[in-house]
Amino acid sequence: MGSFSRQEFFHELAEGCLLPTAQQGLEQVWQLLVICLLCRLLWILGLPSYVKHLSTVAGGFYALYLFFELHMVWVVLLSLLCYLILFLCRHSSNRATFLSITVLIYLLMGELHMMDTTTWHKMRGSQMVVAMKAISLAFDLDRGVVTNVPSPVEFMGYIYFVGTVIFGPWISFNSYREAIEGRKLSFSWIWKVCVSWVKSQLCLVISNCVAPYLFPYFIPIYGDKLLHNWLLAYENALSFHFSNYFVGYLSETSTTLAGAGFTEEKDNLKWDMTVARPLHVEFPRSMVEVATSWNLPMSRWLSTFLRRRLADILNACILSKQCQPNCTHKSKKAPWVYIINIAFSVLAVFHLAYLGSLFNSSVDYMDDDEESGVANHTIQKWSELSWASHWVTFGCWVLYRIIL
Repeated sequence: MGSFSRQEFFHELAEGCLLPTAQQGLEQVWQLLVICLLCRLLWILGLPSYVKHLSTVAGGFYALYLFFELHMVWVVLLSLLCYLILFLCRHSSNRATFLSITVLIYLLMGELHMMDTTTWHKMRGSQMVVAMKAISLAFDLDRGVVTNVPSPVEFMGYIYFVGTVIFGPWISFNSYREAIEGRKLSFSWIWKVCVSWVKSQLCLVISNCVAPYLFPYFIPIYGDKLLHNWLLAYENALSFHFSNYFVGYLSETSTTLAGAGFTEEKDNLKWDMTVARPLHVEFPRSMVEVATSWNLPMSRWLSTFLRRRLADILNACILSKQCQPNCTHKSKKAPWVYIINIAFSVLAVFHLAYLGSLFNSSVDYMDDDEESGVANHTIQKWSELSWASHWVTFGCWVLYRIIL
């Protein structure tokens, strides 16, 4: 926005950034939200189940086409491949293993330039949602949580559930079944949708219009070059943070609008889906709070289900936090307990190093004339590391599903 006085800056900000950003944000997703609402209204009409499944498949296909056009065929191909494996292994008790290997090979082929890299990266989120849904269903089938392999139309309805097919988050197969039952419209549902939508737009505006100009326009702090560099680094980090919150709140909006994302206790229905907690990240009590609040579903998988499940199975002190002296675990100081805890520590250092690779002082990407300089730098650095941390995280999730 050039060099302005603070008064001129705030005047230009409203017309040149705030309104256009909010308008563009709505233009990008309004059709998706309308489809979610139409499906929600359709499901409360008491139609046959197959009609509900077909409606969400149609809505999901249309949403994919809106965002990816004909490139959506790669997402469709993955879903067809997943169902083929489930069908061929329907009499096996290791469906999850076969499906996990198949999905991993498919995604690796995509990462290794099976198709145009830019296009593949755009679809990565939807590809991962499809993979997580299919693999979780396979594990539910192996454990008997889901008794029979769903019909093709029911499976595709789950995979292409319009509320999650673009922005996520992952929901279980049983949650999908509950969603299409068509809960009654209520004020709490409308309120949750509105609040999540407003929060998503606020985060988008902060990411694009506030964070990049935080110092000195919003907070008048001045200093030498070193302080300026630190303030600039904080601005970039804050902008990235709020772009993540924007996607998180937007996924809450679409999922809730489509009828999922609730918990039910007796006759009390709560629309309480939460993906991220921004205040806990920006003003944390500790780094543990940052890790858990950045992505709540993934945090629950890794810290609660993975490590607690391992601790229960092995009856050992390998939780994410140190056990109390009076804990009931049988194995506390055995050598293999130390080895497992060291492995988790190494894994944490590995992820920190992966994130730290972005902060390379020898690369002056901030002087890039292109607006996408930071994003290009991020993609370049993580591509050089083969997106290893992302794949390790996915592997941890698969391990969690295996031991669950």
